[in-house]
Amino acid sequence: MEKQNKKILLVEDDPNFGTVLKDYLTMNDYDVIHAKNGMEGFEKFKKDHFDLCILDVMMPYKDGFTLAKEIREKNQEVPIIFLTAKAMKEDVLKGYKIGADDYLNKPFDSEVLLMKIKAIMQRKSTESLGDSKQFDFKFGDFQLNAKLRYLTYREEKPIKLSPKENDLLRLLALHKNDLMPRELALTKIWRDDNYFTSRSMDVYIAKLRKYLSVDPQVEIINIHGEGFRLVVKDETEL
Repeated sequence: MEKQNKKILLVEDDPNFGTVLKDYLTMNDYDVIHAKNGMEGFEKFKKDHFDLCILDVMMPYKDGFTLAKEIREKNQEVPIIFLTAKAMKEDVLKGYKIGADDYLNKPFDSEVLLMKIKAIMQRKSTESLGDSKQFDFKFGDFQLNAKLRYLTYREEKPIKLSPKENDLLRLLALHKNDLMPRELALTKIWRDDNYFTSRSMDVYIAKLRKYLSVDPQVEIINIHGEGFRLVVKDETEL
């Protein structure tokens, strides 16, 4: 299954800077729509779905703050990052009051922006999964009842999972045949992302692999440096 790139609305009136930033984000696997002023930005926002908005504050026709207010009236959830050449405290506070998720002063390191985007996307992903009401899953010949923490293979006696085993397998099942980011599991289940919690998660992954090894169609694979995938082979080969 091909993973769809996240879509970003970039509203920046400096054509050179806007083009460079769009190209940089595109190179890092984001789909970027570039608008050259606030009016054009709002028209593009209304016509498409975006995972994140990057708004320059100082723009002709409609500034970034006004645009952000209009975006918030349409969508309370989409993350917004402001870009500004001014480091005025009042402007920063105004941006956060409108509903900004982050703020960057020009000039800035493009890698810092990239890290901020990834962190915001990660947090939003965690929040949306936290709201998921799905607790019953089927993959291969397994059934997972995540409320009771029972993992059942065919007609055999269910295995009672530990709380962390259960939470980790549920998270993998929610991402079935797709990447479950390592940071997402550490943040959501262990509430911390450090060396020791990461090693702890690897131990639990090994336990889950042992449980799932009886079904040749089901496998947890490691995506180096990224996370894990719960692969159900007959489904991925359809």
